[in-house]
Amino acid sequence: MIVVMKSTSSDLDVNHVLQFLENHGLTGHLSQGVERTVIGVLGAVGATGIPGGIGGINPSIGEALEGLPNVESVVRVSKPYKLASREFHPEDTIVEVPAACVSGGKIRIGGKEVVMMAGPCTVESEKQLMTTAEAVRKEGAVVLRGGAFKPSTSPYGFRGLGVAGLKLLAKARAEFGMPIITEVMTPTDVELVCEYADILQIGTRNMQNYMLLDEVGRSGKPAVIKRGMSSTFEEWLLAAEYVLAQGNRNVILCERGIRTFEKATRNTMDISAFPMTRILSHLPIISDPSQGTGRRDLVGPMSLASVAAGADALLIEVHPNPDEALKDGAQSITIPQFRELMPQLENVARAVNRSLVIK
Repeated sequence: MIVVMKSTSSDLDVNHVLQFLENHGLTGHLSQGVERTVIGVLGAVGATGIPGGIGGINPSIGEALEGLPNVESVVRVSKPYKLASREFHPEDTIVEVPAACVSGGKIRIGGKEVVMMAGPCTVESEKQLMTTAEAVRKEGAVVLRGGAFKPSTSPYGFRGLGVAGLKLLAKARAEFGMPIITEVMTPTDVELVCEYADILQIGTRNMQNYMLLDEVGRSGKPAVIKRGMSSTFEEWLLAAEYVLAQGNRNVILCERGIRTFEKATRNTMDISAFPMTRILSHLPIISDPSQGTGRRDLVGPMSLASVAAGADALLIEVHPNPDEALKDGAQSITIPQFRELMPQLENVARAVNRSLVIK
């Protein structure tokens, strides 16, 4: 359920609605747009026995809300995900991240500019990380990606340097001014990773790890939620709902390919995800063409296609020598390939009335 306030409503009117909801065991989530304010109504069974959740709020509550001062209308939300839905938040959400490497000191994910996030799949050594960070920053990347904790299909695969990797990422941020995006894998690791990371990444295997989603939501840190490899749009947005429901509005979706019957690529990159999620949700959406295809020679074309389709950022794996990478070298592009890709991306961004954030 959504309460739409009149354009003439005051803070007092809004607070009156919020207090009414609280008195009935429900929670109001405020979304203030340029022209009007809407309040999303959520909640489990309250003290009055009124059921909340999806489509379960007593109709009499809606009628009572419509009678409050300066309430324009009460609308029932058709989607099971409320806070992530476009109905609840008609305007696009923009997630801001502090970034010393750009003018103004912050990057905005979800606006007119496309953000480049690049770096190694996994932090292997100080030399590997610093070489990559320096190169991608020189070419225009403004966020450094790198895994300290890495999930592996095989228990014998390289699983990251752990805390030592986080410390190396922090050192790279201090030297090059780029904020860090890195994966967090368990609820107990969230506090630790938050000490080093600027953006928390939830991987495809953890998209439905609900305790992890709750903990990331409580952290308040910007969070990238990668689409589960076999997940529908609805399941993906419900995962985002977990983080949003904890009060963390800094949520970013990431399309990283889905599992299909095709064997020529590791995953099938779903380009339709970009326009479709813009219809369904207000959240920014970014692209990971490295994980999306698993092939180095497809990273460039799928990056260009993603920007053309509406991606707000790219998350690309770059390695000084991919053939010697400890993990996922086949999907990591070289530094010269990254250098060649950046001006092509700028051209595509301009063609769709956008630009790349570089400085």
